[in-house]
Amino acid sequence: MKKIGIIALALFMQHISAQNNRFVYQVTMKPDAENKSDIKTENAYLDISAEKSIFYSENRYKRDSTLQKAFQGGGGRGSINREQLEAFRSNINYSIEKDKSTQKMSYKDRIGRDIYVYEEDRHLDWKMSSETTKIGEYKVQKATTDFGGRKWTAWFTTDLPYQDGPYKFNELPGLIVKVEDDKGEYSFDLMKNYKIAEIPALNQFGNVLKVKRSDYVKQQEKYKKDPMSFMQNSGGGGGFPAPPRASGGGGGNQNPADLRKRMEERAKEEAKRNSNPIELQ
Repeated sequence: MKKIGIIALALFMQHISAQNNRFVYQVTMKPDAENKSDIKTENAYLDISAEKSIFYSENRYKRDSTLQKAFQGGGGRGSINREQLEAFRSNINYSIEKDKSTQKMSYKDRIGRDIYVYEEDRHLDWKMSSETTKIGEYKVQKATTDFGGRKWTAWFTTDLPYQDGPYKFNELPGLIVKVEDDKGEYSFDLMKNYKIAEIPALNQFGNVLKVKRSDYVKQQEKYKKDPMSFMQNSGGGGGFPAPPRASGGGGGNQNPADLRKRMEERAKEEAKRNSNPIELQ
């Protein structure tokens, strides 16, 4: 009977691990280096299956769903409501996929028209602490690490059968419930979790370019200094998609020069608002 019980428990744990689970994190950010009082808060998903996990913005998921419904409905770009899309704007424009079989991590982010993909080439060197506490319903243990030019403190739990966490954080013997940097500029807090039927496929509009992380960083810096070069070119130089013609937002035929100027101003303003990135190096 004892042997049967052990087998039943093993099968149960295998069944739990094989299910798709969504962990919802509240992400708090201070992305503007010149205005630390401007605090951004939004939710992000960590979807975990037996094969992989993906971390991405809840707003991006809602935006993608809205766009997909518009195109499936036959309305195309003309049926997209600009105000509705504006409500789904996000400070988390990247997605991060971790492959369990290869232990590789892929980072995807858009720069202009193109989507840059790189494989993370750094490992997290965690220093484990014996300190424990309780966050919500979970007993958690403390660990610290230096990553991306910041000092991070994480609290992880072994109450759940996962070894993962938000953003690029993993390699701990449990699921990360909370992680924050020592300056209080970025934090990820687990709010809830539930089962999902499947992990959704994120829309990828534009060219997908596989690069090294160092090349991605160079292109990102180039975009901040000269966004117009990404609006005018495509491929390795970037490019910028024409904004959708949206209903309810006015517009009509617009002067190309005025439109380009407005796009440039917006790109530079966004670069300024994101002058304090999560990774400083």
